[in-house]
Amino acid sequence: MGRYIVNGGRRLFGTARVQGSKNAALPILAASVLCGGESVIDNCPDISDAANTVDILRTLGARVEVSGGSVTVDAEGDIGSAVPPRLMEAMRSSVIFLGALAARTGEADVVCPGGCELGPRPIDMHIDALKRMGCEITEERGHLRLSARHGLSGCEIELPYPSVGASENIILAAVEAKGETVIKNAAREPEICDLADYLKAAGADIEGAGSGTVYIRGVSSLKGPRHRIMPDRIAAATLLCAAAATGGEIMLKDVRPDDIRSVTGLLERAGCVTDIKENSVRLASCGRLRGAGLVETAPYPGFPTDAQAVLMAALCTAEGESVIRETVFCGRFRHVDALRRMGADIEISGDRATVRGVGRLCGARMRCPDLRAGAALCIAALAADGQSIIEDTYHIDRGYESFAGELAALGADIKEERT
Repeated sequence: MGRYIVNGGRRLFGTARVQGSKNAALPILAASVLCGGESVIDNCPDISDAANTVDILRTLGARVEVSGGSVTVDAEGDIGSAVPPRLMEAMRSSVIFLGALAARTGEADVVCPGGCELGPRPIDMHIDALKRMGCEITEERGHLRLSARHGLSGCEIELPYPSVGASENIILAAVEAKGETVIKNAAREPEICDLADYLKAAGADIEGAGSGTVYIRGVSSLKGPRHRIMPDRIAAATLLCAAAATGGEIMLKDVRPDDIRSVTGLLERAGCVTDIKENSVRLASCGRLRGAGLVETAPYPGFPTDAQAVLMAALCTAEGESVIRETVFCGRFRHVDALRRMGADIEISGDRATVRGVGRLCGARMRCPDLRAGAALCIAALAADGQSIIEDTYHIDRGYESFAGELAALGADIKEERT
């Protein structure tokens, strides 16, 4: 457990390096169980979700070494098929082990995954796709047992929604399956491309990653490669929104600007000035922000749902009105009550949040309800008058490396206390 003590009212200024991507690292770590020999995964973020994934790998029998941002995984020996419930329940992304274990061992024994409570997020698409590829799956009281006694076979799968997790699970199950698998309406997120790049370096035959149709032709074996995790586009968006909220000016390095165009475009609409280079983004917030009008979350390349809360926090003191429509997760306005306690004027109606900018926010005592909402409360606290105390910051540790330390290095008055 932990908490942040934030004294608001200080502009963020300086340069920051963007961490490795949480949402790319976790499926790539899971994919390492498919590879013979050692996989070396560089730029892996030092976050609790990555540590939890490493624990799963070790429990399954892989040898894992972590050193200075690099994770070395040797899954050459026997690999188990059962993941302890405490590890599955710690994070939503643990569901990715279904596809990996189906391919490696032909069976899996897991419980339904946990993570942030963002409303119903059924894994029906994952299960239906794996069944079509030859898996028998039974569920009893949240306990899943998977068996592919006759092996996996490629097929054509059209997803009803471009789910990132389902796309990743199908890719992992398909890379050593018999024949060709075609995913239609596949997720197009950059993290899908990063997973495909890792697997292709290992010897997989994958085409179309990053488009709506992905082709995977099964190969006989994979060999562990060396791969560098892409920059975290949500961490980049969070720092940019923090600078925008505080009237600051920051330079982000080790970033892929094309991945965050939807975020920088909205911040420019709100009055920020950006200077975008090949691997860097400079943002300056010149005076009070303007309302952003209508913002709708959507699958990539649309505005990411993971950045919705941090943008809302920045817009709380903007001049004018912003309307944020959340189309991806129905439970993603859990930060609103805390923002209201700070003085924000936010009205919720169904999937829409109308934000009417106020002149100032005031510090308050709050609890992080989930990962991205916790980051949003920190941004609001940085922009507010007075002191804020933010409890349950373990949620933030799931996705951000040394979040308080990074903000402090940019000039924030923030202190972390462990309890």
